[in-house]
Amino acid sequence: MGKSAAKQRIYWFEPWFFLLFGLFHLHRIWGLFDRRGYAGFWLGVLEERGALYFALMGLLAALCFAGLWAFFRCRRDNPWWRWLYVFGGGYVLWDLFAIAAGLDFWRALLYGMFDVSSPLWNLIWGGFTALGGGVFLLGLFLLRQRTRGL
Repeated sequence: MGKSAAKQRIYWFEPWFFLLFGLFHLHRIWGLFDRRGYAGFWLGVLEERGALYFALMGLLAALCFAGLWAFFRCRRDNPWWRWLYVFGGGYVLWDLFAIAAGLDFWRALLYGMFDVSSPLWNLIWGGFTALGGGVFLLGLFLLRQRTRGL
């Protein structure tokens, strides 16, 4: 055995963190089939800053803070996947901050990512989709582990 209780414990929200982030990234497959519709929708969400925008920002931020809490709570004995909270969650929190603060260079980056004529479009959104698939599978694995009491 030799595993500490902190390492074995999977908090209730952890599988859902990865499942929801996985689904959020998997939806980007839409962008591989309908560039204009996908870019138009998300740029509209960013520009309008309506209810969907604030609900997503709040949910993503809450999940990231919860993940960081779990990481630091178990900082001496974390499983490898909790490092995703630091790197992935840290990136998402930066992204949310930069969008909310209206940082010009970040806005230019986002608009570049949503440029439907970019030769990198499929690489960018295909990469996010693949990331989503992996993260979703990790969420399923953690959910299975948690329901087994590991």
